[in-house]
Amino acid sequence: MPETPAWYTPFDEISRVHDTLVSTFDSGRTLPLAFRRQQLLQLARLFQQNIQEIRDALSADLGRNPVEVAIGDTAPVIASAIRAADSLEAWAAPEKPTVEAWRAGWDTTVYPVPKGAVLIISPWNYPVPLTFLPFIGAVAAGCTVAIKLPEHSPAVSQLFASLIPRYLDPEAFAVINGGVEHATRVLDLKWAHILFTGSGRVGRLVAAAAAKHLTPTTLELGGKSPVFIDAGNTDLKIAAKRILWGKQLNCGQTCVAPDYVLIRREYQEDFITALKEAYLEMWPGKDGALSEDTNLGFLPTTTHFARVLDLLDRTHGRVVVGGQHLKSERRVEPTVLADVALDDGLMDEELFCPLLPIVPVENGLEDAIKIIRERPIPLALYVFTDSEDTKTQFLTRTQSGSFVLNDTFTQLVVHEIPFGGQGDSGYGAYQGKRSFDTFTHFRGFINVPPAAEPFMGGRYPPYSETERDDAFKEEMIPIPEM
Repeated sequence: MPETPAWYTPFDEISRVHDTLVSTFDSGRTLPLAFRRQQLLQLARLFQQNIQEIRDALSADLGRNPVEVAIGDTAPVIASAIRAADSLEAWAAPEKPTVEAWRAGWDTTVYPVPKGAVLIISPWNYPVPLTFLPFIGAVAAGCTVAIKLPEHSPAVSQLFASLIPRYLDPEAFAVINGGVEHATRVLDLKWAHILFTGSGRVGRLVAAAAAKHLTPTTLELGGKSPVFIDAGNTDLKIAAKRILWGKQLNCGQTCVAPDYVLIRREYQEDFITALKEAYLEMWPGKDGALSEDTNLGFLPTTTHFARVLDLLDRTHGRVVVGGQHLKSERRVEPTVLADVALDDGLMDEELFCPLLPIVPVENGLEDAIKIIRERPIPLALYVFTDSEDTKTQFLTRTQSGSFVLNDTFTQLVVHEIPFGGQGDSGYGAYQGKRSFDTFTHFRGFINVPPAAEPFMGGRYPPYSETERDDAFKEEMIPIPEM
């Protein structure tokens, strides 16, 4: 049996961490907005003051380019923390809903209150934003938080285990590092909310564990995010560049990466030509994406690398772009495969790698909608078109966590819209204020004063005929005409 890495959290500390977080929450320490604001700004400082260490850790774990670190990892977290700190008073303010006149004196209020000690379990592919964007919402809500960081990004997990107690209140926010056994132990405990990002298989285990305690959960589970190209109503060159860009990010190891492309068969070769041009623009030179100065990352383990090669060996698709790999560096260049059938091995499950199948269809939009509807609901749906009718058809006849027109991936930088799945791709959402909402209970409140008692007589038995008739009248409220 392999030895447990020294940087893993000792098993006997996991319960202690949980108890400390519960105790801190119960003490009320995290309730004042001043405390929440101070912790959020400290998180922003943590990132700014350790930017190079974060870049180095992501490079060591995933080979991520510093530009992509800035765009996709550090800048979004810093900006989100500052926005949350600036928005606290508005987000946490009690709401006074408009009520019917006869209840005007009841002081009807909705109080946003923190749920308690919460748990965030994050994945290895984007360990920074997929940990700290929801974390920011939990801090803003006034919760205490345990973060279970991923074992497949050891440099990142060890770095933040050392940084968080230096910048944030260690009795309110804690890191738990470890493998499957640690995650299992954490899930045995009762939390006020669990947010998990990962595969559907593990998501089911998380949901089952949470159900034992009736713990509310947010599950972000990915899936096969399709792309439909409305050829004839879109610029194929722009579509090819944006799709290839979205696919190559983090070697395709992104939950919203374009997973497969649907296009009318007669336009497939034109699209392939556009993809080849886009590839040469992004990676000029004889070695292309595998050159020494490439911005391409690598796969995290030899197991992940072997899986990609196995997919290439088993597919009946035709390699039209890429296809090369470097075993010594666990790198696979972005690879496009044409003429992929729906029963091909590439269509079995989420690819989560730099392979992009093209599935040609005969009847364009109708075939594409049918294929998408017959499969599990994806986390993202991408459609490239200038046609308002095509947009409407996909908006009304398909389902997905998000729907993006004429680009890929960029919905993640729009903090004003929710990020989350539906059905097999998960449930619940976060991003921006919705991160705050996820970890908040909206507590309804009314105050029915003694002075209202004269108006309450009709509700107490015994009921008179008049009171009965008045109650029956409430059932006959006029219904508007259609």
